[in-house]
Amino acid sequence: MTTTFSVEPGGALRGDLRVPGDKSISHRSIMFGALAEGRTRVSGFLDGEDCLATLAAFQAMGVPIERPERQTVTIEGVGLAGLRKPPAPLDMGNSGTAMRLMCGVLAGQPFDSVLVGDASLSRRPMRRVTDPLAAMGARIDTGEDGTPPLHVHGGQRLRGFLHTLTVASAQVKSALLLAGLWSDGETCVTEPAPTRDHTERMLVGFGYDLQRDGRRSCLRGGGRLVGRAVEVPADISSAAFFLVGASIAEGSDLLLRHVGMNPTRTGAIDILRLMGAAIEVLDEREIGGEPVADLRVRSAPLQGIRIPQELVPLAIDEFPALFVAAACAEGETVLAGAEELRVKESDRIQVMADGLSALGVRCEVRPDGIRIHGQAAFESGTIASHGDHRVAMSFAMAALRASGPIVIEDCDNVATSFPGFAGLAADAGLGIRVL
Repeated sequence: MTTTFSVEPGGALRGDLRVPGDKSISHRSIMFGALAEGRTRVSGFLDGEDCLATLAAFQAMGVPIERPERQTVTIEGVGLAGLRKPPAPLDMGNSGTAMRLMCGVLAGQPFDSVLVGDASLSRRPMRRVTDPLAAMGARIDTGEDGTPPLHVHGGQRLRGFLHTLTVASAQVKSALLLAGLWSDGETCVTEPAPTRDHTERMLVGFGYDLQRDGRRSCLRGGGRLVGRAVEVPADISSAAFFLVGASIAEGSDLLLRHVGMNPTRTGAIDILRLMGAAIEVLDEREIGGEPVADLRVRSAPLQGIRIPQELVPLAIDEFPALFVAAACAEGETVLAGAEELRVKESDRIQVMADGLSALGVRCEVRPDGIRIHGQAAFESGTIASHGDHRVAMSFAMAALRASGPIVIEDCDNVATSFPGFAGLAADAGLGIRVL
């Protein structure tokens, strides 16, 4: 049996809440804490299945990690030379972030290892990271189609390399920088457009010498990381569902606390504001090297827009929710240059288009984007989420502007990024039931 969401139509979102910790930062806090010398204490850790898979992988490689209380992790780092061969394949579950970044970590180890994942992750392309790692001297075997399982051959001598990425990808960039920790010479990565920079910030926070010049980041192998305290802010990708829900539901007034406002992650806020959303940024501050703020969002009439190209990589994970906002906006919304959406947990362009069509929304799919025609309300319907957590949560919010109930199937993987989503959404006013 799989989890199903049944959401009653209408309502508004109100209250004062904090969504779970940032998934990207939680993954990296485990990785850097494990590779550092000394103790790292992580607060605000996302206790979701994706991040717990990363935690379990490092435990399997001999890193002492404890969870003394909810959302708190203590790591006794083993240093860059301290990982041990795992006794079995490392299961990354549903997490593309974990698998791709682990390629960079494992490429420089003296032992062989195998990375596996669930059915969804096992269909996702990995050559975008294994090919540039091979240019550094790594040996990673993929499946016939470039998909997992991945067999990482240990004992390879890695060379520093100058990489110019052709596709903006924080995961690929991060994997290469991680491999650079064990490489001879300098590793530099230049990206075509800004992507989330949590890896770069965390390297510096853990005491590693990283040089940044615009879109270029460089480091030399042979350094050391030093354990530290990490405070994980609330995940802006999880906050995005509530930003959209409150924007489209008349009478909504919602305060979201302690949201991470890294400038490489705020594209969703910029896009919603261009559409006319009423979002206030309050009490801006910096916590552990990451900008944080409280967000107040109230309902507002939205207008369709052509989404600026420069904002696409800054909102890549939030587009399922933004598609729901676009469907409620007056006029047309056009997205282009987002082919990356087709290789996420699902083909998010096609899966979202199919779901919107099932609710009566007219849209046209393109290879790298979509055109969505806004309308007053969604029809009632049943949505196939294809096991994609962001698709499931996006359509749950759509019920706020629906004429009848919306049923969303195959919602198990919501727990990968947002454990407790249904309860928190219900407390805010969404008429959601878990079946």
